[in-house]
Amino acid sequence: MKHTAALSGVKVVEICNVAAGPFCGMLLADMGADLIKIEHPEGGDTLRAWPPLSEGYSENFASLNRNKRSVTLDLKNQADVARARTLIADADVLLENNRPGVMKRLGLGYDDLASLNPRLVYCSISAYGQTGPRAQEGGFDLTIQAMSGIMSVTGEAGGAPVKCGVPLADFTAGLYAAFSITSALRIAEATGCGTHLDVSMLGVTLGIAALQTSEYFGSGKDPQKLGSAHPRNAPYQAFRCRDGYFGMAAGNNALWKNVCKVVGREELVHDERFKDTGRRARNQVELRELLETIFVQEDGATWLSRFREIGVPCAPINTYSEVLADPQVEHMGWVQALQLPNGVNTRTFGPPVRIDGQTLPIRSAPPALGQHNDQVLGSCDAGVRNAS
Repeated sequence: MKHTAALSGVKVVEICNVAAGPFCGMLLADMGADLIKIEHPEGGDTLRAWPPLSEGYSENFASLNRNKRSVTLDLKNQADVARARTLIADADVLLENNRPGVMKRLGLGYDDLASLNPRLVYCSISAYGQTGPRAQEGGFDLTIQAMSGIMSVTGEAGGAPVKCGVPLADFTAGLYAAFSITSALRIAEATGCGTHLDVSMLGVTLGIAALQTSEYFGSGKDPQKLGSAHPRNAPYQAFRCRDGYFGMAAGNNALWKNVCKVVGREELVHDERFKDTGRRARNQVELRELLETIFVQEDGATWLSRFREIGVPCAPINTYSEVLADPQVEHMGWVQALQLPNGVNTRTFGPPVRIDGQTLPIRSAPPALGQHNDQVLGSCDAGVRNAS
């Protein structure tokens, strides 16, 4: 598979904790980059302590740190800072997600390292950005979901604030960072000049809210909570049936006609309340109530079968155990076996993008803390001695 090592030969040094930075680093490592993760000797990445723990090793940590090498350095110790600088001197990328100013105080800021390695792509992930009135404020996924407006449109109308159950702000920052790094690497390769990438969780979370921000810019009104419904499409939400709920999305007039056929109410196609997408969206509460009086007569599996047969997009409301066992997931080869450094055999969700019809394999398991000290720091110490 010719593209599996697209970033082969690219050396990345990661100084990150928990989610956004490590996820970005893993994406780069999945594509072949040599990822060296610098961790504190006492405990390392704080995600290592997060449950579930399999004989002491965090499955959460394992899910974000495959294909990496771990070394331990105390970056408050000048000798270890010198080792870090030696590692970074011939690196292509430095990835960090500390609060703005921390790396500079350690002697590892962008200006310090750019003079050492002019072609370095230096990526900083933070809550609000490297400069500005909120730059020194800390942030976690919850607070960014609150700040960014996501919680204002999540949940049922009139309900308490609800965050998305998946940490959107963290992982979106990792995705934007990985995309920006690979883009900057092309410039560095062509010109020999690196750059400092400033990836803020607030910015990227607003970036993926393009439909909501444009709704505000176009109407002057704040988007509102609609539960599982859509502000401009209907029927397009979760519907109650006899044994629970299912999702169904008839996002255009042709699909709406097929819905009417399935429920045996073809006259609804001509109902003035529902004649086009805009009117169906404006009257979607009435529409949902009308459809649910029909849906509660059968179970979800029956309705899903009928809608699939006629080509209307629909899906069960899965738990993670259910979706991970879905035949499509099995076909794509996304769930892969993984042996942790302590010998425990587990499974993980691997790279989701297929290349030339094949799923990327996991090259190496997530590392034990400091597992690669001798392998990496031995040559690093030789470099420090030679420099002195």
